[in-house]
Amino acid sequence: MEYIILDMEWNQPWPGSPSARRPLPVQIRGEIIQIGAVRLLTDQTVADEFQIMIRPKVYRRLNKRVSKLTGIKEVRLREEGVPFPEAMERFRNWCGEDVVFLTWGFDDITILRENLALFGLNTDWTNRWYNAQMMFNAQTDGSNAQKALKTAMEIFGITPSRPAHDALGDAYHTALICARLDLHKGIREYETALKEHENGFHGAELPGCLGRHVYYGLENKEEALKQMAGSENLCPQCGKEMTCSRWFSQPGRRYMTMAQCQEHGDYLIRVRLSPEEGGTVRVSRLVYKGDSDAARAYTQRAERAEPTRPSRRRRRRSAKKLAGQEQEAQPQTEE
Repeated sequence: MEYIILDMEWNQPWPGSPSARRPLPVQIRGEIIQIGAVRLLTDQTVADEFQIMIRPKVYRRLNKRVSKLTGIKEVRLREEGVPFPEAMERFRNWCGEDVVFLTWGFDDITILRENLALFGLNTDWTNRWYNAQMMFNAQTDGSNAQKALKTAMEIFGITPSRPAHDALGDAYHTALICARLDLHKGIREYETALKEHENGFHGAELPGCLGRHVYYGLENKEEALKQMAGSENLCPQCGKEMTCSRWFSQPGRRYMTMAQCQEHGDYLIRVRLSPEEGGTVRVSRLVYKGDSDAARAYTQRAERAEPTRPSRRRRRRSAKKLAGQEQEAQPQTEE
């Protein structure tokens, strides 16, 4: 058995754009534009590498923030990119049969499966997969906190030798980390580590979760919550915009609210805000069924909450309005 360390880069439409609202037969969080992979042999030595560019079919216009982060330009995708089915055929042939996939985080393998499903391709060959990030946590500080690849490299004293936010570069650095882990032990204890992972909000989804999406480049917390309750607050069944209840904060820059669709009922919305380079905010958004355990937690929190107080500006405005009404109600006297 060999290990395939996988990393990918993907394109996303700008929130609220026509591409973002384009109906697709399968919901995807992003369209893959680059795949990088490194093979670890049974003795955990780094072996050969694989990289391929993919020409997007759904989100053909490259998001400027994705381009800035990865350094990938549209002209490169046109010149070097191949269609997704061809890229998958080449990748599978390179991987071989008896392999286990390792990624840094939960997103890559899920997005790979979404893209495979979009093109009607088989996903079974991706079933043997583990999040190396959780193995790293279990074998270092035992925390549930999501660690950046750069942080893990610093802990292991690994000097970066490849570019960051490049699929092959990140896969190679992940492979160096995995080479220092006890992968057999990590796989053996993986289910336990998964259950202990902090309530699944970093990526592992709880029962009742209908979908997860990541948004980049939002201006601040206020703008993020406004958008999550507005243009991006769509019913997972009919796609119509839903209304929102009160937001409640949770530890770790997390917030939750209950959304309502007139046709399909309630859905719990949970978001987690993360700072980005340049001062913008990244939002991880989860949608749960209205009768899930996570939704019941919102109901219990709402029952304990105090009534919301109007803002100072609204209180002044209401006081002026009331004073005006009282003045109009006073009887007029003749001189």
